[in-house]
Amino acid sequence: MVDVLCIGHAAYDVTLPLQGYPVENQKYSVDRKIECGGGPAANAAYLLSKWGIPTAYIGVLGDDIYGKKIIEEFIEVGTDISMVKIDKAYSTPYSTILVNVENGSRTIINCSEGHGGLRVDFSKMDLSPKVILFDGHELEASLQALKAFPNALTILDAGSVRKGTVALAKEVDYLITSERFALSYCKMDRMEEQKDFEKAIFKLKEINKGKVAVTLGERGLIYEEEGRVKQLPAYRVKAVDTTGAGDIFHGAFAYGLVKGFSFIDNLKFSSLTSAISVQTLGGRRSIPSIEELLEEYNRIDENYNLT
Repeated sequence: MVDVLCIGHAAYDVTLPLQGYPVENQKYSVDRKIECGGGPAANAAYLLSKWGIPTAYIGVLGDDIYGKKIIEEFIEVGTDISMVKIDKAYSTPYSTILVNVENGSRTIINCSEGHGGLRVDFSKMDLSPKVILFDGHELEASLQALKAFPNALTILDAGSVRKGTVALAKEVDYLITSERFALSYCKMDRMEEQKDFEKAIFKLKEINKGKVAVTLGERGLIYEEEGRVKQLPAYRVKAVDTTGAGDIFHGAFAYGLVKGFSFIDNLKFSSLTSAISVQTLGGRRSIPSIEELLEEYNRIDENYNLT
């Protein structure tokens, strides 16, 4: 049985840590690199599996060395990969990530080609997921899942404005977007003051009647509750690599839904997970253990104990 379905993008990441940001037409050397799987839905699936939640990843990989490495990582943590499509005519997406360890910023150069789409016949499967997470890729399969499992709680990790994210934003129970998505979709230049927050949230609420939040990186996040737009500050940490922080946030949020956390407690919990992750180099490798995370959360919030 599977508690969570994660549908969307997977890539193979190579992270190169640099002291500062590179200047054009120069040569740089690094003494280490970090290689692991990546991609929003794939990272969320990996996190959930690592934390002991029965999880399936649904997406497309190439029949190549990077696809095989991603499959191996999923197998190590027990992710159900039976619905992954291996396409021999498709090259697994590959990302080179330049990380400025002085401030934790990352620049991602992704090489990804199109494929023929993904369809999954859920009617022939004995599945009853509690939660489904989408990242806007694999729109056709995502819409099929929405139709097949109407009782599942659904989350959209809306990183950027594209056909898939806009279409799914209208359908999910929890729309959690990046600042980039919100600025682009709402046609705004900045998001700094309360009036900006309200404009963005209420614009997003026009397309989604469920719960809406916008993540703002080191400035925390904003969300709507009972008609009011509120801000949740970020946990104060020294970031060395923000790669995968959003993916990790959304994976943790899916965990909270499975466990029945309230909306605000889930936002706090997911924010802490993301904050812990940015203190370690490498996206997937920075995921904390669930034991470490719960201990830290309960230490910070003495008035509430998550289990």
